Amino acid sequence: MFRLHPRVQGVTPELSSIYNKVMPSTIGHMTDFGFMKGLQPLFRPIHFAGNAVTVRIPHMDSSAVHKALDIVEPGDVLVIDMSGDTDRSCWGGICSYIAKTKKVAGVIVAGCVNDVQEILDLQLPVFSLGVSPLTTRILGLEGEINTTISICGVAVRPGDLIAADGDGVFAADPRDAMKYGLEAIQIQDSEAELKRKLDKGISLASISGADKWFE
Repeated sequence: MFRLHPRVQGVTPELSSIYNKVMPSTIGHMTDFGFMKGLQPLFRPIHFAGNAVTVRIPHMDSSAVHKALDIVEPGDVLVIDMSGDTDRSCWGGICSYIAKTKKVAGVIVAGCVNDVQEILDLQLPVFSLGVSPLTTRILGLEGEINTTISICGVAVRPGDLIAADGDGVFAADPRDAMKYGLEAIQIQDSEAELKRKLDKGISLASISGADKWFE
């Protein structure tokens, strides 16, 4: 069965602007939830944030991936659940060409990709679990667009905030993401003062409070 649900615009321009400055690892100081462990970028440096358009495919059939490229908008992040398939690629050079033309912010594949050199030439930000020359096909089996999917143990809903850099990928409900993002900016801005203290010879353990465990 094929399902195409309406695209959800959950991420506001303000939220995108905040997360274009936020490192996911800063959010990692606040919560364990939302991190897609195991995904790797095709290149570094890399950084993007945007609005999730979700896709679920049944291993071999990438019909829904092709259809999703019809509905993506500038600033979207295409997030693809391959139903646990880590052997096949559902994403290559032509899909990347379309995504780049449509100004997609990035692509997340819980599976493999191919045509790596083409993607590198396009400089389209892509995260995946690996690379494979074995690909999916257009078989007309089933697929879903803009439903809740699972990526590396993280539930991703259409319209969620996706933020990624060289350290990894983070997803959150936009209502929670704003709080995390504003706190992350404060933490990152405070690092300049922290470095000044370190340069004066003050120990990191005394600043962080780790000293107290050794008294």
